[in-house]
Amino acid sequence: MFREIRKKRNKIEDSAAEELLQNSRRGVLAVNGDDGYPYAIPLNYFYDRENRKIYFHGARTGHKVDALRVCDKVCFTVYGNETIREEDWAPFMQSTVVFGRCHLMENGSEKAMEMLKRFAMKYYPNEQLADEEIAQAGRAVQMFEIEIEHLSGKEVQEK
Repeated sequence: MFREIRKKRNKIEDSAAEELLQNSRRGVLAVNGDDGYPYAIPLNYFYDRENRKIYFHGARTGHKVDALRVCDKVCFTVYGNETIREEDWAPFMQSTVVFGRCHLMENGSEKAMEMLKRFAMKYYPNEQLADEEIAQAGRAVQMFEIEIEHLSGKEVQEK
């Protein structure tokens, strides 16, 4: 159902692709937008490696939510781990591409609040600040969950 990476020599192991997904701070979510146009937006996220799911938060209304209500199929991409090996002008870069289904989580549910806390702990310097932010704005936040159907990673030299 999902295409394999065309240049097999560029493929990285799934564990390395998951590591990049685990450690990156931002990714790009692509949905099927209005009038057949793709809609891709950068966002912060949390990857639950044990359950192979991606979580992020956003507004309860807007382009992204409208698109997901029509079609839950998404693509999520992260990239990074840039390294210089031979030529300093042509770095190597890794990327991970995920295909999956994205669902709005039930607002205020125990699971949504748990994932919001885990998400916050990725970005806030300490638990106290994370808890303060969640207490102030947590109930107004919509949490989203991506169930991963396919994941692949590759490394290319940018030249």
